[in-house]
Amino acid sequence: MADAARTDDEVADEVFGDGASAIRQYVDILTNRGVEWGLMGPKEAPRIWERHIFNSAAISSLVPEGCRVADVGSGAGLPGIPLAIARPDLEITLLEPLLRRSNFLSEVIQELELGDRVTVIRGRAEDLKSDAFDIVTARAVAKLATLVGWTKGLLGPKGELLALKGASAEEELEGAQKVLRKYRLTGEVLVVRAHPDTEVTHVVRITR
Repeated sequence: MADAARTDDEVADEVFGDGASAIRQYVDILTNRGVEWGLMGPKEAPRIWERHIFNSAAISSLVPEGCRVADVGSGAGLPGIPLAIARPDLEITLLEPLLRRSNFLSEVIQELELGDRVTVIRGRAEDLKSDAFDIVTARAVAKLATLVGWTKGLLGPKGELLALKGASAEEELEGAQKVLRKYRLTGEVLVVRAHPDTEVTHVVRITR
């Protein structure tokens, strides 16, 4: 966790580089309009950087350059929007079934001027007929066993699912073994950080 000597703004400058201004704008949107729209709880504002922004950006190190990424159940845009800001080389699709949330995402993408490389689709992962994504991300969407079933059709021949989980990552991976065997997939738990001064993010990586 960032100590008193390093503010969230200082860490954000290092994590997001040229995108630092955009990520601050996004944080402002989340803590104001996001709360008003019911996409973020009002108690989340004081911990928005550590709990949501840096937690999401931590997966950047797991995504190869130039990938096509689908963020499933994107909600308020986590982890997809922080990832898009940190990694301008990526082409990202935010997939969200609920109208209010997909409208929010479309507004945010327009305001942050990310429309050249970020697309919003209103729909469910299991209904999107595509196997063209290199990486599929998900955060706080569903239990891993369910998530695998929903997203397997989105993965390209060498595609990976990166599911952001908490301390339950190992337990969820164990509980998903039957589903993984059914679809001939393998999984592992990875612990990553957006920056040495941020908390760890637990990620379950599922591969073919």
